[in-house]
Amino acid sequence: MSIAEIKQTKSNLIAWIEQLSDSNLLAFLDSIRSSKSEGDWWENLSEAQRTHINEGVDDAEQGRTISSAEFWNRLKNG
Repeated sequence: MSIAEIKQTKSNLIAWIEQLSDSNLLAFLDSIRSSKSEGDWWENLSEAQRTHINEGVDDAEQGRTISSAEFWNRLKNG
């Protein structure tokens, strides 16, 4: 990733975070931000967060996924 791409990605993330209202997602992002890079981030997750991640991994392994285009279409159209 080039320096310009990194800067654009940061700008996009900042804009996205500013419009968030989901307190659980904000708490999760804050825990990532405040976690120590030397430690294992998995240990800092709540049991509920671990469960959700494991469910997502299981869904992916079982083929229960959709394309990003379909995701955004569903999100846009309700």
